[in-house]
Amino acid sequence: MDDDQRQGGPKPPVETILTHGGRMAEDCFGFVNAPVFRGSTILFKTLDELEDYGAPYRYGRNDNPTGRALASIVTELEGASGTVLAPSGLSAISTALLAVLAAGDEVLVTDSVYEPTRLFCSETLARFGVTRRYYDPRIGAGIAGLLTEKTRAVFVESPGSLTFEVQDLPAIAAAAKARGVAVVVDNSWATPLFYRPLALGADIVVHSGTKMFVGHSDAMFGTISANEAYWPRLARTHRRLGVAVSPDDSFLAARGLRTLAVRMKEHEARARALAGWLEGQPAVRRVFHPALPGHPDHAIWKRDFTGSGSVFAVLLEPAPRVAVAAMVDDFRLFGMGYSWGGFESLCLPVHPEKIRTAVPWTEAGNLLRIHVGFEDLGDLEADLAAGLERYRAANPWFSPGAEATA
Repeated sequence: MDDDQRQGGPKPPVETILTHGGRMAEDCFGFVNAPVFRGSTILFKTLDELEDYGAPYRYGRNDNPTGRALASIVTELEGASGTVLAPSGLSAISTALLAVLAAGDEVLVTDSVYEPTRLFCSETLARFGVTRRYYDPRIGAGIAGLLTEKTRAVFVESPGSLTFEVQDLPAIAAAAKARGVAVVVDNSWATPLFYRPLALGADIVVHSGTKMFVGHSDAMFGTISANEAYWPRLARTHRRLGVAVSPDDSFLAARGLRTLAVRMKEHEARARALAGWLEGQPAVRRVFHPALPGHPDHAIWKRDFTGSGSVFAVLLEPAPRVAVAAMVDDFRLFGMGYSWGGFESLCLPVHPEKIRTAVPWTEAGNLLRIHVGFEDLGDLEADLAAGLERYRAANPWFSPGAEATA
């Protein structure tokens, strides 16, 4: 990018940021992408240099040229004051929450949150005297009624990664800001290409970069970006906790980011097409994808997002576990795994009824989370169609003449 853009000129399109951001060729002997800098110890030539705490690099755990190049790209994409890196998405979430919470504080957490986040709040934070309460993800401005003198943070995940409720972030952020409460958002699903939480009022944004940023299912990684008000606290907490990412994983994440715009467009188009196709298939009760007009939060998604992610959920008619096993055990293309965001398609049975508390999950049937990769779309449809046939054939509750419920 040119000097005008670096000095506050017009913001370049995301494709240009992803291609040219963080290149640092002048500091990396001309290499087109910042190479892997492995190292712990940095040597100083003089006592003056040693005591210069403003020096760009002082110790390998705290900073590294490979990681710094990567963080600069994410900072620009998010419109943040700064970004720090973490070795996983959960590490990013825990670091963000520890930056804004202390003993005696309270955090409000969406009931649709990623289960590891839930466990960190209910178990680890509780050990350190932080109270957590879970709230209806569709509460919107009503969250003002839940804020107390002890509330210091609201954790948002929009959409939820199992049940896909879209949260009214501007309304939540406005209520929180009026009380001096930090808003932390997990933006892993949409990425900053399709959703800009800081511009909508959030204070901190986290990503499980393992997913869309890396894009190839071959590295664990996370990011935390903050606005001007919370950046000093985040940077200080990150350093005090000793959170560090290996240079090799930083390099893989940076390499994945270069193609994020192209991949997100393809993931979005294919996921929306497959979700729409599934709406008309036998045994399918509902499809939970915010970009579909029938989704209850479609209007909020259309207002706040510019695109959608690769993941959605499908609710099948009630059937015992044997029918689910018959479907998923014999897929030809869909794999079963807990992550998403890679080139390969995944289908995972999930159970929100086991973890929800503020708004119990009462939908009858089996819920599957689907990530759409880059296989031929017709092949993916055929694989799902065959799986749905196995599901119905193995379901003792299925009546052959019954019509599927839309």
